[in-house]
Parts: sequence; structure tokens; C-alpha cells
Amino acid sequence: MAESKSSVYGALAANTGIAVLKFVAASISGSSAMLSEAIHSTVDAGNGLLILLGISRSKRPADDQHPFGHGKEVYFWSLIVSILIFGLGGGMSIYEGIEHLRHPEELGNPFWNYMVLGGAFLFEGASFVLAIRNFNKEKGNGSFWTELRKSKDPASFAVIYEDAAALLGLIIAFLGVFLGHYFNNLLFDGAASLIIGLVLAFVAIIMVIESRDLLIGESARSEMIDGICNLVLADPDVQHVRRPLTMQMAPNEILLALDVQFKEISGIQVTKVISRLEGNIRTQFPDIKRIYIEARNLAVV
Repeated sequence: MAESKSSVYGALAANTGIAVLKFVAASISGSSAMLSEAIHSTVDAGNGLLILLGISRSKRPADDQHPFGHGKEVYFWSLIVSILIFGLGGGMSIYEGIEHLRHPEELGNPFWNYMVLGGAFLFEGASFVLAIRNFNKEKGNGSFWTELRKSKDPASFAVIYEDAAALLGLIIAFLGVFLGHYFNNLLFDGAASLIIGLVLAFVAIIMVIESRDLLIGESARSEMIDGICNLVLADPDVQHVRRPLTMQMAPNEILLALDVQFKEISGIQVTKVISRLEGNIRTQFPDIKRIYIEARNLAVV
């Protein structure tokens, strides 16, 4: 989680500074694409604050109303972030693009657009590289995109998706400004703004799906579930175990329910075996914080 927070802080700092520069450049040049990029960076900066808020609130201890803690709150705020990207980022950029296609405005000197876009690309690229490096430290053995899709930490995948969309948006904005001046055609700038909005909407939909699955109770990774099965079955006093039921309560917090059939052992021995199993599971899988084991078919000796 610490690595994820550093990615969020890096992205927040970059987006805040870049947003100010983009708004200045947009006001000077009158570029719709640059205005869309300024809106995009502003939304991303606000999203960083919401992700940090979600992380902070998710660490509150359990209480009577929330006996399993507040871990899922980070998933709620990541869903809000996705909606903001779709509505404010994508929606406003699409609107600006359509308006400039309908009512083209004369473009000013593109010099500041190029300067800001170049600087923004460097800062966004640095934030993107930092986020990927932090993600690679925590991901499993699968490919990058497979691990990103399976990630349970919104602070990781949100920053990577946002930075990827930002870099693509900067390229589109550059092409819109350059082609608009090169061909002296104002429609390129409006079209670039429209495309940026569509890119943001697409990224937002992906994040909504990811956040929704986690919010409604996604299971732990399949590799972990298989590992738990093998660990329990390796115990000499276990005869059979049904496939474990798991729920991701927070990025580093998992609830586990086991239905175990023991061999012919006494009730006292069962208690000892359950304690042993819980200790072994927590040692091998430290993210599992709560374990519930139900014993089946006991033969009391």
C-alpha cells in the first residue's frame, strides 16, 4: 500500500502543475484540444485526492456497524473516480470537441501549446514510469497487463490507467494542434478534443468494471485459492476440503471461509488442528486477516 500511495502522490503533484500550465496555454492559444487536456489534468488531480481519501478512510478500525472494518471504502472512492473521469473528463472534452466542430475558433500562436504539451509529456511520463515500477514490485508472476487486470489495489491500477490515458491524450492534442496549423484547418483541433473525450470515457468504463467487481465482493486471486487448498490438504488430519470461499475486503485484506472434513479425531484434536491450519495459512498468505473454518463429519473418539 505504501508503494501505491507514493504513485498517487507523484501523479497528484504532476497533474496539479500541468493543469495550471494547460489552462494558461489554452487561454492564450484558444485551442479546444488544449482545454480538454487542462480539464483532464484537473480531473486527474481531483481523483488523486479522492483515492488518498479512500485509502485513509479504509484504514479506520472495525466498529459495531462495520464489524469487518472499512476496507471496501477504497473501492467505493475508486468507483467515484471512474464516474468523474467519465462525466467530467470524457463528457466535457466531448462537448468541447463538438462545440468547436460546430463553431470553429481561430487558433492563436501554437508556441505555448507545444511547450506545455512537451513539458506535460515529460511529467506524465515520469509519473507513469514511477507507477509501473511500484506496481511491478508488488505484482505476481504473470504478464504486466494480466496482473494489472487482476489487481485488487485501486491506488495502483487507477494511476496507471489515468497516466496511460493522459499520455495518449497529449499525443492526440499535439496532433490536433499541429495538423490544425499545418493544414490551416480548425476542424483538426475540435476533432482532437472529441477523440480525447472518447479515450477518457473508454478508460473510465474499464475502471468502473474493475471497481464494481471489487465493491460487490470479488474473490481472492485463483492462485491463492489453489494454494490454500493444497496447504490444508497437506495437513495429516484433513481428509477433504471444499473449494475455499474468499472475499477481497481491501487491497491487503482478505476474508476466508473453509469447509473442512477431518479424519477420525477427537473434538480436542480438532481444535488443535484448526489452530494449526489458521497459523499455517496466515504465515503463507499474510493478506488473509479473517479465517472461518467449519468442521464436517467429525467422528468423536
